[in-house]
Amino acid sequence: MLDIIPHGDVVELRMNRPPANALNHALLEALLSASEESVAEGARGLILSGREGMFCAGIDVPELLGQDRASIRRFWSLLFRVDRTLATSTVPVVAAIAGHSPAGGAVLATHCDYRVAAAGNFKIGFNEVQVGLPLPPSIMRAFSDLVGTRTARRLGMEGRLITMDEAREIGLVDELVPQDQVVVRALEYLEGLLRLPPIAMNRTRLVGKARLLDVLDDDADVESTTRYWFSDETQDAMQALVESLKKD
Repeated sequence: MLDIIPHGDVVELRMNRPPANALNHALLEALLSASEESVAEGARGLILSGREGMFCAGIDVPELLGQDRASIRRFWSLLFRVDRTLATSTVPVVAAIAGHSPAGGAVLATHCDYRVAAAGNFKIGFNEVQVGLPLPPSIMRAFSDLVGTRTARRLGMEGRLITMDEAREIGLVDELVPQDQVVVRALEYLEGLLRLPPIAMNRTRLVGKARLLDVLDDDADVESTTRYWFSDETQDAMQALVESLKKD
C-alpha cells in the first residue's frame, strides 16, 4: 500500500493502494510510520507521490461509511496527524502529483512544502462541501496560505475542483511538467534545496509556516469533523456518493 523508494539522500513515499489510493486507516498509518522512519534513518528530503493518473482520490468513503464513532474519530485523528507530520517535517517534503488529487489528496499535497503536478486533464481541489463536510480550520488555513484568503474561501465554499492549469495560476500547485517527469522534477527541486545551508533553509521553511503550525497543534478539528461525519446531512451525502460509485 506504500512503496518506499530511495533516491540517494531523498526518500520517495509512493502511495500504492489500487485503484485510487483512497485513504483509510492502514494507508494513513503507513504514511505516518514511513515518513518518521525515513527521516530518523537519515533522509534529507521526502517526496510524496501516487500513481500516474491518480495521486490520491481522498478518503475511502465506502470503507468508512457505517463504521462506529470510535473508528471514525481514530481515522480523523490519523489524517490530521499525517497533515501535521508533513507540515512540521524537519526535512523538506515535495508532493509529486501525477494525476487527479481531489479532497484528501489535495489536503496531503497542501501540507507539503512544494507541489509538482502533471500537466493535462487532471483535477485538484477541496470538494468536501459536495459530500456534506465543512472544511476544517486547519485545512482552510493551509489552503489560504497558498492561494490567499479570498480565493480559498470562495473555492472551499463552492466545493469545486479545478484544472491543474487553474491550480498553477492561483498557486495551489507550484509547477506543471509532463506526467512522466513529475517525480524527476520533484527530485531535482529537492536536490536544489539540499545544496543550501541546511539549518538556515529548514529553519526558514518552518518559520514561513508558523500560522499553519499553530492551527495544526489544536485537536479541535478531530472532534468537529467526527461530529459532522455523523450528522444527517453528511451521512445522506456520503450515502448518495457511495450509490453513485456503485453505478460507475
